[in-house]
Amino acid sequence: MRNLKKIIALSSIALTLTASYGCEPKVKEKKQILLAESVDPNKETRNNTVKIALLLDTSNSMDGLINQAKSQLWDIVNEFTHAKCGNESRPELQIALYQYGNDDLSYREGYIQQVLNFSSDLDEISEKLFSLTTNGGEEYCGEVIQTSLKQLEWGKNPDNLKMIFIAGNEPFTQGKLNYKAAVGNAKEKDVVVNTIFCGNYEQGIETEWKKGAQLTGGEYMAIDHNREVVHINTPYDDIIIKLNSKLNKTYVGYGSRGASKMEMQVTQDDNALALEEVVAVKRAVSKSSRLYNNKSWDLVDASAEADFELEKLDEESLPKDLKGKSKKEIEKYIETKRIEREEIQNEIAELNRKRQEYISKNQKENAEGELESAMLKAIKKQAGLKNYSWD
Repeated sequence: MRNLKKIIALSSIALTLTASYGCEPKVKEKKQILLAESVDPNKETRNNTVKIALLLDTSNSMDGLINQAKSQLWDIVNEFTHAKCGNESRPELQIALYQYGNDDLSYREGYIQQVLNFSSDLDEISEKLFSLTTNGGEEYCGEVIQTSLKQLEWGKNPDNLKMIFIAGNEPFTQGKLNYKAAVGNAKEKDVVVNTIFCGNYEQGIETEWKKGAQLTGGEYMAIDHNREVVHINTPYDDIIIKLNSKLNKTYVGYGSRGASKMEMQVTQDDNALALEEVVAVKRAVSKSSRLYNNKSWDLVDASAEADFELEKLDEESLPKDLKGKSKKEIEKYIETKRIEREEIQNEIAELNRKRQEYISKNQKENAEGELESAMLKAIKKQAGLKNYSWD
């Protein structure tokens, strides 16, 4: 019996060490037609999570930065679809958004506003980015960093990659709160602060943007936030955009948010297309990836969750087309939509592969977006320290 207890104890220690090193293992989800209540997309999960807080200066001179954020969000999301942990599991991605340095914001709050708490809802992230407008103001970098550290739930999981990206063009030292105290707090929370100076590289160093990053082991970068990126149109763009419209028709909204979220989905498609056609293409590619999951309002995504049950779903929560239907009829309808969606997503993914090959052959050097390149460089470097890789 004593030997048996020793074996059990050693096994427990081994399991603990395995779970605490590198990326957390992802529990394989069962594919089944089960439905239930909405799920909070911001809820902390057991799986490894990448948390990124974007702190954007929205003063008068920052229109170019905001436009880059709107258009290059999808490049960052699409890159993350290829991220994996050392144990081959795929990380989740959550993004939070703050704006600062805008006269329209409260003086008492330091001209700072949380625009979005940590969210994995890509439509919501897009909506909040497109809601940003610029206006002159005071830019307090230390204060906005400190605010994001206090307000956001960063969690204590040492395997999660936690990053702040702060972008602006005024001295990093502005404001009553010393930025060194703020980044010191970030380091205690295992949050890496990356600084993006919108202007001359040397000027950013002189105004202490580089020091702000170095204190947490982050990256300092300088970008031309007004640079216009010349995108390459490909023979596959129009087809992908048309497939995206078909993809939307596979969503089955339910619950109190179903109808409004489906409307938001289309609105964000329109926003991307109005910005530039290539942005709409990149968004469509994101929507065909694993990171575009709408289980809180779409029955198809909800049906893939192991803890969803049809019996728990109130009939009033069902969309009009499914009211009065039997359980078997509802399951068949959802399965049909799921198959249709997977076919469209696979087609978009294949067309995007050909699109990327076309771009690689025709694109000039240094043609990527400034903000996108800066962020991905820092993300991949810091992710490597957490046992991440890209396939």
